[in-house]
Amino acid sequence: MSDLVTNNISISFGGIVALDRVSFSVHAGEIMGLIGPNGAGKTTLFNCISRFYIPHEGDIRLGEVSLLELGPHEIIHIGITRTFQNVELFKQMTVLANVMVGMHSRMKMNFLRQAFWLPGVGREERHARHRALGIIEYLGLQRFTYTMVEGLPLGIQKRVEMARALVSEPTFVMLDEPAGGLNREEIKELESLLRRIRDDLKITVLLVEHHMSLVMRVSDRVCVLNFGKKIAEGTPAVVQQNPAVIEAYLGTEHHAIT
Repeated sequence: MSDLVTNNISISFGGIVALDRVSFSVHAGEIMGLIGPNGAGKTTLFNCISRFYIPHEGDIRLGEVSLLELGPHEIIHIGITRTFQNVELFKQMTVLANVMVGMHSRMKMNFLRQAFWLPGVGREERHARHRALGIIEYLGLQRFTYTMVEGLPLGIQKRVEMARALVSEPTFVMLDEPAGGLNREEIKELESLLRRIRDDLKITVLLVEHHMSLVMRVSDRVCVLNFGKKIAEGTPAVVQQNPAVIEAYLGTEHHAIT
C-alpha cells in the first residue's frame, strides 16, 4: 500500500476558485476524514483525485504514480475506487449484477469474446460472480442478492454501491457521504463497517462526510477545507479544538466540534 499525496491542487470554474493550492496526505492503512462546510471543495477534490476534473495546478500521487497521467477509467487499475454522493446504481439490475459491474476492469474479456463465448469467458464470469457473492456476504447483503436495486431502502443501496467499489480488491477507496440519509442505527453499522474495511481488507479510506460525530469517531486523521483552502489537518482531537475549524463551522462563540 502507498500514501496518496495531493500537492498544491488548484482548480477554478468560471473564475470562481474551487480549490486553492490544497496539499494533504492520506497515509496507507488509515481512515482519513475530509470535511468542511457546504461549498468548501470536498467533492471537487474527490473529482480531481478520481480524474473527473483536471486541476489547473499541482499534482496527485499514489506512491510513485501521478494520477494526472491517467484517465478516469485507469485509476481503478492502480487500486483506487469510489462511491458517489448521489447513489449511482443500475436500478433495473439485481444487487448481484450491480456488484459484478465493479469487476469489469479486472476482467480480460471484451465484447467479441463475450458475444461468441470464446475460451476463458466462462471462467472469468464464474470468478467475477464468486468474488461478488463474497463481498455481498461480507457486507451483509445476502438476502438482497437477486433483488432489483430499484425500490431498495437508501441505506441498502448505499451498501450495494460500497460493495461494487470493494469487489475489485482496491487498496484505496473514496467514500462520498456514505452516511447521508441513514438513520442512527445504520450510521452505527456504517462506523463498524468502515473499521472492518480498514482492518480486515487492508484498504485505505478517504471519507467525505457531513456527519461530524461519525467522522470524529472513525477517522485516524482529518483534513478540513473551507472556501477551497485547507485550514487544518491532524487527529480528530486536534482538529476539533482548532479555532479556524470552529469558526468555519460554528462561529467564534463556540469552543469545540463534536
